[in-house]
Amino acid sequence: MMVVDGAQLFVRYAYPPNSRGSCGPPDSDALLHYGQSRVTDQGLRELAKGFAGAWPYLELIAGSNGITDPLDARVVEAYWVGNSLLDSVGITNIGNSMEDRFRARTGRQFPHLAEGVLAGGVPHHSFHVFEIYPWLGLLHDDRRHATALNVLDRCRIRWGEVLAVTGDDAVVRSRPLVWDGASLAVGEPVVETAKHAVNGTGFVDGLAPGDVVSLHWNWVCDRLSTHQLQRLQHFTARHLRIANNGVEHRGAAIALERHG
Repeated sequence: MMVVDGAQLFVRYAYPPNSRGSCGPPDSDALLHYGQSRVTDQGLRELAKGFAGAWPYLELIAGSNGITDPLDARVVEAYWVGNSLLDSVGITNIGNSMEDRFRARTGRQFPHLAEGVLAGGVPHHSFHVFEIYPWLGLLHDDRRHATALNVLDRCRIRWGEVLAVTGDDAVVRSRPLVWDGASLAVGEPVVETAKHAVNGTGFVDGLAPGDVVSLHWNWVCDRLSTHQLQRLQHFTARHLRIANNGVEHRGAAIALERHG
């Protein structure tokens, strides 16, 4: 498996929502170019800092582990996929970060965010999607629950197996989120089509049937090793469990910065 630096790994996961205008700086074409060219420079680092949702988590993970660079590959992997760095952050550091970032904007909802930390939440992307991002609270809204479920599913980092590759697209078997009216869960496998390249150039070289990959929105982000797959599944399950325990408390959407 090819090793990429942390900035390039960040691009692979950050580009899909950025291309939709849902997080990060407005110049998604620049981010795509960096990922296609494999060039890492100060310009890319500045783009990464513009992701107001993700960047503070990277700083938190790095700082709590004595790592000077928030774009260290271990830190980037921890946030998007999950690794042992997350369990070294510590509840006090996480709580302080949540206080600084979200108390003023969430008001009466803040105690429910804090409960997610106390219940074992760590600075993984799935924590932000399920515990911070507002869509969980809309699952009980009959008019909006289908949209909310779709956003929660596409916004999280999910996993799948490549079945076929045709041009810039890959056919992938993945497991979407399902909602039974009371709780969220990872459902039965379905087949979907995801992009892996633009005009023949993407982030993952030599994608082939049988590859296990991570996905964000409608993009293939990276190949996953067996261990990475296990960690992604582990942290996803952890934060789904916390979300389900607190889902009854969620009210109207909380106005936060775009997720990143």
